[in-house]
Amino acid sequence: MSDTSIQIFIEDLQNFSFDQRNAMSIWLQSVAKEEGQVLKSMSIIFCSDAYLLDINKEYLQHDYYTDIITFPLHDDGQPIEADIFISIDRVTENAAKLQQDFDQELSRVIVHGLLHLLGYGDATYTEKKAMRQREDFYLAKK
Repeated sequence: MSDTSIQIFIEDLQNFSFDQRNAMSIWLQSVAKEEGQVLKSMSIIFCSDAYLLDINKEYLQHDYYTDIITFPLHDDGQPIEADIFISIDRVTENAAKLQQDFDQELSRVIVHGLLHLLGYGDATYTEKKAMRQREDFYLAKK
């Protein structure tokens, strides 16, 4: 399980730290393995709403806030490599709105990004429901 490289970066956030890289790496690799795929490398970039809004506008031509943007860096059928950008502002707000623990909501957002890379969508009600079920399934195993 040690072949996976999870890199953590923190951009433009003053009061945020993340010390769960090893546990997160093991968990994400186990999710990929259970889905029949290999997680080779992932950069998780924690940032502010403003930072992620700029990325959303520049790369996706979307002018709205979001909690996560996932950029796959691998070809189909190859081990997963990706960059995942996560707005800590959105995660904090959503955790409060949903009355969830911040760490639980952050884990949900991270596994959500990985599930996208594993082929799960969330464009329709049915896809959203399936995505939420997989998130809950893997959160229970964390």
